[in-house]
Amino acid sequence: MSWEIVIGLETHAQLSTRSKIFSGAATAFGAAPNTQACGVDIALPGTLPVLNRGAVERAIRFALAVGGELNRTSVFARKNYFYPDLPKGYQISQYEAPIVAGGALTILAGGAEKVVRLTRAHLEEDAGKSLHEDFHGASGIDLNRAGTPLLEIVSEPDMRSAEEAVAYARTLHALVRWIEICDGNMQEGSFRCDANVSVRRPGAPLGTRCEIKNLNSFRFLERAIEHEARRQIEILEAGGRIDQETRLYDPERDETRSLRSKEEAHDYRYFPDPDLLPLAVSEQWIAEIRSRMPELPAARRARFESRYKLSPQVAAQVTASRDKADFFERSLMKIDTETYPEAPRDLANVTVGELTSQMNERGLEFSQSPVSPEQIGRVQALVLDGTISGKIAKDVRKAMWEGEGDPDAIVARRGLRQISDAGALEAIVAEVLAANPRSVEEFRAGKEKALNALVGQVMKATKGKANPQQVNDLLKGKLSG
Repeated sequence: MSWEIVIGLETHAQLSTRSKIFSGAATAFGAAPNTQACGVDIALPGTLPVLNRGAVERAIRFALAVGGELNRTSVFARKNYFYPDLPKGYQISQYEAPIVAGGALTILAGGAEKVVRLTRAHLEEDAGKSLHEDFHGASGIDLNRAGTPLLEIVSEPDMRSAEEAVAYARTLHALVRWIEICDGNMQEGSFRCDANVSVRRPGAPLGTRCEIKNLNSFRFLERAIEHEARRQIEILEAGGRIDQETRLYDPERDETRSLRSKEEAHDYRYFPDPDLLPLAVSEQWIAEIRSRMPELPAARRARFESRYKLSPQVAAQVTASRDKADFFERSLMKIDTETYPEAPRDLANVTVGELTSQMNERGLEFSQSPVSPEQIGRVQALVLDGTISGKIAKDVRKAMWEGEGDPDAIVARRGLRQISDAGALEAIVAEVLAANPRSVEEFRAGKEKALNALVGQVMKATKGKANPQQVNDLLKGKLSG
């Protein structure tokens, strides 16, 4: 009998404010240890927290983006626990009255769409960080992160595979960057996931879950879930039982290992923070933020499918980031899409293929591209009007990546204009047919692939500058004659 994996994710998105959630200390990454922690962050006597308005605004943006219920009044609570990197002895978070309740994300996994429900999203401060290297066997504490604003986003246990969990995490990652509330830098810890994993027989009640902490890459998230599911299944099939606990993933050994028994809410002794008033959000403020919201990924994807006739898969890839979607549409502005209705599909394939590969190789976002979207659109326009071939277009784009400038200038300087003169092409076709009698015989014997060989010879003779459609037509005409 098969097993079913049940997964829920808790994601910490560091909000993109310049100062911390309850103090004016900086949030910049990479500062020397303990140079960005002030008295408020570590609760020195006589200090009081003051809520960062920018952090609240970003939480409101998220609520509007996921269709969650934005609580007009929410409460901050103290989450009490003792750990070396938490000098206050408590973390300011939200418990019974979070700022966002509910909402949902639509993901694409296994070629199908699925809706993953959200339980809540709440504001909280980050803790410090324990450092275990270069201390001669001891550990150091860096409190720079203490007080950094986080939005913790909790999903329902709606995912049934590591693939779905990664699709959800990627979708959420793209969304928080799209609405500009988090930079999404996983290497710096700005976006990290905890995975709650359990297994059960299909239709049975939920099993005992284990939480895998601080997964900061999509690959590690996938591998950790797959390993943890296998571990639990092996224990249950051997007659054992699963203990609810918190585990860590070791990527070098590709395994999870026990960290501590899993705490429940009552273990943290939550109570309202006496230093912070309830947070009240006005309708006017919500309306103001709503008016500045960008077109969201799902809406843009649907528009691309409807207006540009992109497949769901390609539309999802083009809208994987707001930068990429903007780049694609700006490129299209250089093309007459009424005359060439197929142009958006061709340009989308170039965007998600060649251009994305170039960006990844250089470690760049589309907004950082050294080649402008207008230049990319112009290259595609030159292909559509017959000035250059699709093969030559790749050479032109490569030259632009290497800094050779404007596509029209590259075509002129390198003599790349496509040969469309019928007389010139007929002479070359005649030479190719005379030099390849075997291919001619094979085509006339019914071997269609022989035509491709002849086309290749013509393109070689013209250094790729012949109009491929004309070459095909001329060859077929000559061969049928």
